Amino acid sequence: MDFLLENLKELESCNETDDSIAFPKDQIHTVLEDLVFLRSFLVKIADQRNRNGKLQALWSRVMEVAHRAEFVIDSIVVGDKHEYLERVARDIQLLRTEALETYDSTRHDCGAQRTNQTCFRIESKCRTPVLNEVLVGLDDEVKAIIRSLTRGSKLLDFVSIVGMAGLGKTTLANRVCNDPLILSHFHILARCTVSQVYSMHSLLVQLLSSISSRRHGEYLEMDENDLAHKLYKLLKKNRYLIFLDDVWDIKAWNLLERSLPDDANGSRILFTSRIQLQFKPDTKTHHLRHLTDEESWKLLQKKLFGKEGFPPTLGKVGPQIANLCRGLPLTVVLVAGILANIVEDYWEEVAKSLTSSIPCLLYFGAYKEDENVLVQRLLWLWISEGFVQKTEEKSLEDVADDYLKDLVDRSLVMVSEQRTMGGAKACQLHDLVHEFCVRKAKEENFLLVLHGRNDRFILTSPSNPLRVCCNPMNGELMLKFPDVRSLLSSKGDSLGFWLPKLLRVLDLGELVFRAYFPMGVLLLVHLRYLALRLHLIDSIPAAIANLSRLQTFLLRGNDIDCLLPKTIWNIKTLRHLWTTNSAIGFIFPVENLEVSPGLIHLDTLSLAIDPSSQSLQKILTKLPNIRMLRCKMTESREEHTGNGILVFDCLSQLESLTLLFFDGYGFKFPLNLKKLTLVYNKQPWSEISTIGKLPKLEVLKLLDGFFVGEEWEMKEGEFPSLRVLQLSNLWKFRSWTASSDNFPRLQKLVVHNCENLEEVPSCLGECPTLEMIEVKWCRTSVANSVKQIQQEQIDMGNEVLKISIEDRVGA
Repeated sequence: MDFLLENLKELESCNETDDSIAFPKDQIHTVLEDLVFLRSFLVKIADQRNRNGKLQALWSRVMEVAHRAEFVIDSIVVGDKHEYLERVARDIQLLRTEALETYDSTRHDCGAQRTNQTCFRIESKCRTPVLNEVLVGLDDEVKAIIRSLTRGSKLLDFVSIVGMAGLGKTTLANRVCNDPLILSHFHILARCTVSQVYSMHSLLVQLLSSISSRRHGEYLEMDENDLAHKLYKLLKKNRYLIFLDDVWDIKAWNLLERSLPDDANGSRILFTSRIQLQFKPDTKTHHLRHLTDEESWKLLQKKLFGKEGFPPTLGKVGPQIANLCRGLPLTVVLVAGILANIVEDYWEEVAKSLTSSIPCLLYFGAYKEDENVLVQRLLWLWISEGFVQKTEEKSLEDVADDYLKDLVDRSLVMVSEQRTMGGAKACQLHDLVHEFCVRKAKEENFLLVLHGRNDRFILTSPSNPLRVCCNPMNGELMLKFPDVRSLLSSKGDSLGFWLPKLLRVLDLGELVFRAYFPMGVLLLVHLRYLALRLHLIDSIPAAIANLSRLQTFLLRGNDIDCLLPKTIWNIKTLRHLWTTNSAIGFIFPVENLEVSPGLIHLDTLSLAIDPSSQSLQKILTKLPNIRMLRCKMTESREEHTGNGILVFDCLSQLESLTLLFFDGYGFKFPLNLKKLTLVYNKQPWSEISTIGKLPKLEVLKLLDGFFVGEEWEMKEGEFPSLRVLQLSNLWKFRSWTASSDNFPRLQKLVVHNCENLEEVPSCLGECPTLEMIEVKWCRTSVANSVKQIQQEQIDMGNEVLKISIEDRVGA
């Protein structure tokens, strides 16, 4: 719903002269306002819906109509007619009216008739939302806020409740508004939910609906100026309290200010916000604290059993579950809702799951039980889906990685393979958690898994899941469908099924396209993630620019370098251009590079380049924010020996660099580099000093004859940050000398197939951080030197060092 609202807000503000998007702005505005209201309604009933069939049914219908709205809006974006928008707008408006009526039926009946000023005051209180909210441990906060509202200046004043999402700001404010002292002090109490997307009309309608007996639909039809005048008249000469929930900026107040009279009678504005806002210099701010572990425990008991006290069998696990909620009341409530429907033996496993990354967790339901899931692809999928929220300090990839770490820290996801730089390369789910994800994904209509290769699935209604996964393809086909009729059937080497043009994620991992590109894919203009398995494809068609929202293009299995079209520069959203075959890459077009726009969001790239063309530098300037780059010489140049310098130090954000087959070339590296992999370059060992001076380098892999020559003599102060060093297939490498100040932070050394190497430097025995040495296909003398290093470490009191020695070759 949030993503839909953001899209609607963007479309509403699009340039009227933009011929590519001809939207009926009035209808878009109406849909936006109504959905903002319905979203606030969902928030209010979230706690009660599992215990109230009427609310649950209404919840499902609201989500259903939101999916339909998304489909219609996306259809208009890609050029379809507007004929369905009016119908969806009408359905949304009817749901809004029904939501108000259903909500009113759940409140307590005050039994008062609105016949005079006193009765009017009482009725306004009765329309305040009371949704069985439980407040624990915040009595002191309630008293402090009530004092701020009822005492002090007679002029109109402000009181704010500030805190992070989930702390219970709205619950606390509702408790305050329902307190008898507040009810007797103020003549009128009005409220509205602001949120990030709002309008003056919507705010006025909400406020008037909360204090007047007129039906909500009557206010919807009124002009904005009439609404403002109506509200002003109702509030004039009354001491009122206005509660503005979930305020994100001061502009909301600026819109309402002229409608709120200041009669110097002690009226107040109470608002909740995640950020501290100063409507005036002396705004009274109450920073909401987290619950203590004990308070979280009490709240969990009350939500589950209506009182304090757990069954004796759950006496130990209960406080543990409450502590995992980290003092957030919302998390406690959500955990209680899940635990109420879970066998008690599984509580400890699933109670940890309700975090900001819960949709990301449910994504695991697409994979088989015990299947290894590649983390990099998983994070790219999360980002493409829009699950990952960008922050100012971090990239989307880093935020997605934080989501995964959160799931790992809570023991929901298990790391099955580590990266050399730390973190997870592959992961799995515990069986119980996987079962929970599959079941929950099905309950929430999040995902459908097809188990047979001949399974067929027809999408015919909005209640169908948005993602369809084919297990026979090992989780590699992940389709996100909107509300559109389609047929899914995967057979043979072609697509084999009609793909709806609103598809957002398409991964055809096992369908091989031989010597041709599946042009039908290029009609899917809403694709964010595209993964194809191609064979002998030497170029990508220019029509790929139709995928103007594409973030990830993953090419599997191709055997030759692939030329990108000039139109690739027009896909401004691109974040990842990657090939799974490390021996191939994408060739960028070099024509008119000076006037081509840059790909400023590109984060990950597999690049093939002809270094003699002098175009590398020009291309790299168009990719300023690359963090991971794999660069190889184009196949046409592999037999050529160069003698130039390839410059990469213009990439200030580059952290990981892999270079392959640049026979005879030298390099300039960026100082920010953390990981460097070098394959087959035939450099003399003297050139390694350039690498040794990189201040942040943590991982270095020298593979397949990158350096030639017999001796590596290290210099003082080199490799100050190196943690992992791998030497593989360095055939002529014989002598390696180092001193005690080399590798001060080395943790892991890997030596594979260096059959002429005589020994590993003994000074490594003095390295205090060393944890692992792995030797394979080397001389016996190398193995003996490693054993001696291990003994020296033990003599120093370090028993952490582990050694692995395999397939020793005789001296």
